[in-house]
Amino acid sequence: MPLLFSSFAVLVCLVYVHLPFMVLPLYANLEKHDQALLDAAQDLGANAWQRFWRITFPLSLPGVYAGAALVFIPALGIFAIPDILGGPDDSLIGNVIKQQFLETRDWPFGSVLSIVLTVAALALAGLAAWVGTAQPRHAVERRGRADA
Repeated sequence: MPLLFSSFAVLVCLVYVHLPFMVLPLYANLEKHDQALLDAAQDLGANAWQRFWRITFPLSLPGVYAGAALVFIPALGIFAIPDILGGPDDSLIGNVIKQQFLETRDWPFGSVLSIVLTVAALALAGLAAWVGTAQPRHAVERRGRADA
C-alpha cells in the first residue's frame, strides 16, 4: 500500500496537523479536575474504568466540545494537504471550492459553495453550542428530582 498519494496519507496528515488543537483544550480541562473526586470514587470501590467513565469523562466534556470545534472548523476548509498528499481521486470541499475559483473559473458556483460551507459550519457550531448549554440544565433537573 503506497503511503504517498493515498487517502490514508491525507488522513494521517490531517490528524497530525489538527491534533494539537484537540489536545490543548483537553489538557487545559483535565488539569483543572479535582483529584479528590477520583480518590473518593476509589475509596467507594470504583475501579479505574468506572472512575474514568463516571467522573473523568463527564467532567472533560467541555474540553472535548472545545477541541472538536477548534478541529472541525479549520478542517472543513483545508485544501493544501489533499492537494499535496492525496491522489487525483481525493478531494475535500476546500479542494472543490479552490478548483471552482482557480481552475474552472466558475466564480459564482465557487461563491455559492463557500456560502453553503460557511452556513453549514455556523449551523453545526450553533447546534453544538446549544447542546452544550442545554446539557447542564438537564443534569440539574435530574439532580433536583433525585433529591426530592
